[in-house]
Amino acid sequence: MSPTHEKQTAVIIGGGFYGAAIAIYLAKQRGLRHILLIEQEAALLTRASYHNQARVHNGYHYPRSFTTAYRSRINLPRFVKDWPDAVRQDFTKLYAIARRNSKVTARQFERFCRDIGARIEPATAELQGLFEPRLVEKVFLVDEYAFDSTKLATWAADELKQGGTQVRYETKAVEISRTSDNLLSVATKAKDGTRNQIVCRYVFNCTYSGLNHFKGDFPGVQARLKQEITEMPLMRMPAPLAGLGITVMDGPFFSMMPFPARGLHTLSHVRYTPHLHWEDQPNINPYDKLGHYEQKSRVDRMLRDVGRYMPCILNAEHADSLFEVKTVLTKSEGDDGRPILFERHVTLPGCYSILGGKIDNIYDALEKLDSEPFSEFEFTP
Repeated sequence: MSPTHEKQTAVIIGGGFYGAAIAIYLAKQRGLRHILLIEQEAALLTRASYHNQARVHNGYHYPRSFTTAYRSRINLPRFVKDWPDAVRQDFTKLYAIARRNSKVTARQFERFCRDIGARIEPATAELQGLFEPRLVEKVFLVDEYAFDSTKLATWAADELKQGGTQVRYETKAVEISRTSDNLLSVATKAKDGTRNQIVCRYVFNCTYSGLNHFKGDFPGVQARLKQEITEMPLMRMPAPLAGLGITVMDGPFFSMMPFPARGLHTLSHVRYTPHLHWEDQPNINPYDKLGHYEQKSRVDRMLRDVGRYMPCILNAEHADSLFEVKTVLTKSEGDDGRPILFERHVTLPGCYSILGGKIDNIYDALEKLDSEPFSEFEFTP
């Protein structure tokens, strides 16, 4: 089947939160028309934007990366203001410091929170009583929220429609090339086999785990990426934990957070959530690897370890598990920071690759785009 040809000003590859938000930004803030968003799934925000802890960070999680922590403190109130219907605040959030194997002490954590301007206070005796005192040094009450990715998806679909952005579902971009007149060409293949060739001025590669997986002239990103197959169990928590979010710091420990999209809690464990990891390579498709992986839950091992710190979690029920590919910058593994990747491809002018490790990093990406000159592709559609 011969490909059809079309022209667009901008093509955004990836319909997760970042891709959708950037498409909306280009239309509303930069005034571009003729924008096409390509998504390989049947709906927006159904992969990594959904399969995660649904946490809106406020800095507490990053005592070893001041920059990431401070940016979270700046971004959280903006996120709550911009997406109030998607943010859940009606739970109590606790951070607990482990006595052994933690990379931060309770005193260091308190000082760090003061440095970034984050509210912190000792938890009540009742809340501290949920923890095994021989293993937990101190428990703090903090301000941190969760988001409902299904509500963000509804917002994205409405905004894209209002802005006149085309969305092409069940379609995969397979090649990015440079044309003879210094424009960009994106080759796509739909689920039904339809092929298309799109000539455009700008390409935004927001594919998360698929950042490096294009043929043509695409050079790949310069930063080294690590891919992980991860499991996020969804739990029905017992009554004492139902209204809580809890993180035990800082090392081989765990977190539990409300998961508003399902009315459950996620449970993540530094040791057991990652099932498999590898350095990203163009010849290893991460989604194929996930598809062939035996998705056998490790929730029993998670609960055994978490139960040493919080005995009542042993009464939790496992409802489901979300398996997904998680992508991180290799350079961030030492301090657990989550900076964005924002890369202009010199050999493909007008082509950008963008990766965010946290949903509230979107503001950092948009601020980068604010300084980029964009203009309409003048053509007759």
